[in-house]
Amino acid sequence: MSLIGHDHAWQAWRSAAQGGRMHHAWLLAGQSGIGKAQFAFAAAHELVRGEVGSPHPDIVHLARAPKDKKEADKKEAGKPFETARNIKVDQIRSMQRVLTTRPTMGDKRVIIVDPADDMERSASNALLKSLEEPPIGTYFVLVSHSPAKLLPTVRSRCRTLRFPDLTIAEMQAVLSTLAPEANGDELDAAILAGAGSPGAALRFLEFGLDEIARLMNDIAEEGDAGFVLRGQLAARVGGRPSREHLRAVLDLARSIVAGNITQAEPAAQSARIAAHEELVRLTGEMATYNYDPGLLIMEIGTLLARVGQASERANV
Repeated sequence: MSLIGHDHAWQAWRSAAQGGRMHHAWLLAGQSGIGKAQFAFAAAHELVRGEVGSPHPDIVHLARAPKDKKEADKKEAGKPFETARNIKVDQIRSMQRVLTTRPTMGDKRVIIVDPADDMERSASNALLKSLEEPPIGTYFVLVSHSPAKLLPTVRSRCRTLRFPDLTIAEMQAVLSTLAPEANGDELDAAILAGAGSPGAALRFLEFGLDEIARLMNDIAEEGDAGFVLRGQLAARVGGRPSREHLRAVLDLARSIVAGNITQAEPAAQSARIAAHEELVRLTGEMATYNYDPGLLIMEIGTLLARVGQASERANV
C-alpha cells in the first residue's frame, strides 16, 4: 500500500523523533484501508533504523492469530488461513515478557497493535498496564479504524495521529501503481466505491463488484418493494463469500449511502444517515460475530431500500 497522502503524519512523527520528546504511545486513527498499518511499519523501521520490508527483532507485531493449530499450520506453510476473532490477552502477555529484555539491535523497540480495535477487553486492560509504565526505549503504535471502540484510558495515554481520506487525485496515484491492469471505467468505479480508502477500492477491483454496485445503486434510488433486487443482490454475492468479500460489500454499501447525503432532501438525508450508521455498526461487528452471509446481504439490501423509499417520498 502506498503512503501517498500522509505527509502530515510523517511530519508529526519525525518532528517528535528528532526533537528528543518522542511520545511513548501513538494512536493512528482513520478509516480502514487508508495505509495506517503501512505507515506504522515504515515509521517503526525508521525509528529502529531497520530496512523497510525486512523482519526486525525489535519490531513486535500484534494482530489476530490463526484461530487454531490447523490454521496455524496453514500459515506456516504460506497458505491462506482463518484468524481468531480477537487479539487475545495471552498475546499481550507474551509481548510483555519480551519487554523484560533489552532491545536486540539498538536502544529502541516498537510494538505495533494492528488493529487495536480487535483486542478483547482483557487484552486492552493488560496493554493498559504497559502503556502506563512503558520500559525506556519502548514505543507503542496502535492502528485503529474506530478509536471510539478503544478503552478511554487507552486512548488518553496515546498521542493521536489522524489519517484523512485520500483525495481523488491521491487515489488515482495509488491505484495506478497497485492496480495497473484496471481500465479507466473500472478505476473510476473503484475510486467512487473506495470513498477515500485505497484498500476499499482494491477490494472492489479484486472481487469484481461492478454488478453489485449497480444493484445497490438501483435499490438506494428506487427502493425494492417486491424484494426482487434484494434477491438478485444476494445471488450475485453468493452463498459462501469470504470475510474479505463481505467486508468489501459492506464498504461499497457505505460509500453508496454516504455519496449524496448532503444533497438529499431532509427526509431522505435522515434515512441515509440512519442507514450509514447501521452499516458502520455491522462493519464493526464483523470481527466479533459470525454473520450468516445471506441474512447479512438481505439486511444491507433492506437498509438501501429504506434509503430508496425515503428518496422516492421526498421527490413526490
